Amino acid sequence: MRAIWKGSIAFGLVNVPVKLYSATEDHDISLHQVHNKDGGRIRYQRKCEICGEVVAYEDIDKAYEEEGRTVVLTAGELKSLPEENSREIEVVEFIPAEQLDPIMYERSYFLEPDSKSPKAYMLLRQTLEDTDRIAIVQYALRQKTRLGALRVRGDVLLLQALLWGDEVREAKFPSLETDIKISDKELEMSSALVESMAHDFDPDEYTDDYQVQLRTLIEAKLEKGEALDTEATFGATEGEAEGGDVIDLMEALKRSLDKKRGKEKASDDEAAASKTSKSTTTAGKPKARAKKKA
Repeated sequence: MRAIWKGSIAFGLVNVPVKLYSATEDHDISLHQVHNKDGGRIRYQRKCEICGEVVAYEDIDKAYEEEGRTVVLTAGELKSLPEENSREIEVVEFIPAEQLDPIMYERSYFLEPDSKSPKAYMLLRQTLEDTDRIAIVQYALRQKTRLGALRVRGDVLLLQALLWGDEVREAKFPSLETDIKISDKELEMSSALVESMAHDFDPDEYTDDYQVQLRTLIEAKLEKGEALDTEATFGATEGEAEGGDVIDLMEALKRSLDKKRGKEKASDDEAAASKTSKSTTTAGKPKARAKKKA
């Protein structure tokens, strides 16, 4: 990993030098655009609409327009903002972890200690862990003043960029204002379905099926070219999901439970059959050796 920023955490009068690394990455297969007529690569150019010239990135400034007036802001002017030059992650308060709504989370970054002695870093990490608190911080990164949450992840301090309060929309839908009665039986069956599907979360158990299928398609196309038959590669495309719009909620819940229980029974039967098969094989081996001795 390559550090994308260097600075320090200001924790009261304690200064903790750190390096910042992106904690996540995109696993999607990279595709580019081509002309469907001849396969030519489509490229985007930064072209000036006045002179028609293609403009180099270093010759581009930014501008703001309001009521027909335009203000051009040069790179030098933007860099002159005090916050742009700040290299400090300022801790402003500590809050209980459960008070932070997950909707506010943006990108995540790992923080590595950047000093000869990581003692101050370890002290802050241990303190956050022992108190079960999150540090709310403010910092500047990539021409933006940002709000962040500093938390512990394993042995590392994790900085998670947060949305500002006015960036989170309010959800007001007229459809939710209607008075709907939920019966005890519906709630009971719904809870039973939840319990039947309850597990501890392990992200490694899940795969991005679209990317797997895209890779299969690419490899099949490389092998067969235009002669590729997608139906032979993936099978026939399934129709609409069974049932369409749910009309009878109770019936849908009952069928969901029956389907879940049927899968569990099939899985149990398969496990039992496998166990029986192993037992039979194991039991048969001594008899075969006995015959050889005779």
